[in-house]
Amino acid sequence: MQMESAGDDGLSPRKVAYLKFLRERGNAARTGEIAERFSVDPSTVTRTVRELAAAGLVFHQPYGRVTLTEKGVACADFLVWRHRVLGLVLSHYGLAGEEACREAERFEAYVSAGAVRRICASLGHPTRGICGAICHDALCGADREGENF
Repeated sequence: MQMESAGDDGLSPRKVAYLKFLRERGNAARTGEIAERFSVDPSTVTRTVRELAAAGLVFHQPYGRVTLTEKGVACADFLVWRHRVLGLVLSHYGLAGEEACREAERFEAYVSAGAVRRICASLGHPTRGICGAICHDALCGADREGENF
């Protein structure tokens, strides 16, 4: 599986995974924790974190924690929301919880924000997905149509 192809939002699947991980960890983690979670070399994490920092999504001080910026939190919230909506869709088509979650991770970086907003609306803006709560506070509103992170 090629991890570095960019999706519609300009973030590679690897960057998407790191941002979601940071959000789920309370917005911060050490590079070693990220490397361990994704079974990659710490130098791979450092390189990707530098790119995320250049995009204004994280703050990282060498040998310190990687912390989401305000922009990073907003982006990660969108990414988690998108993952949960797509996982829910897959569960409606026969995939069980963990399997639906894994499959959503395989393609979520390639699904545009607009498409997920329309999917969410067609599902009636669900509040619970297979991976957790689905928040809608401005994430899938019409006022944000066309916006990408």
